[in-house]
Amino acid sequence: MRTITSSGAENISIGELSRHSGVNIETIRYYERVEMLDPPRTAGGRRVYGTTDLRILVFIRRSRELAFSLDEIRALLRLGGPDKASCREVREIAARHLEDIRAKLSDLKKLERLLSKTVARCSGKTAPDCPVLDILDIQRAG
Repeated sequence: MRTITSSGAENISIGELSRHSGVNIETIRYYERVEMLDPPRTAGGRRVYGTTDLRILVFIRRSRELAFSLDEIRALLRLGGPDKASCREVREIAARHLEDIRAKLSDLKKLERLLSKTVARCSGKTAPDCPVLDILDIQRAG
């Protein structure tokens, strides 16, 4: 990702914004549709992005990489960014996210143990009773 300098930094096209942020153009448009980005438009209706939009977009991209939901990211953005946000409020959002991640990790560990035992029971031969298919079959697992 290249750094944008201040010259012309308030008149960035969507293509430039995509290149600078590492976010696909269609994803940028999606973030606009879900009202996470709201760039001004020229009289002709063309979107015009600035450095603030770039910072927001990079923040969203990085937050998504860390598996924050769009609602969590919206909440963080509503707090006003690093200059305005209360560390306590940001911590609360991050702590809830951490709890979610830990719960998912626990579920994944349980799934790993179950699948590992099931695969170990499977002979790999053609047979009507396959342990792997058994755990995937809703009627049998029910």
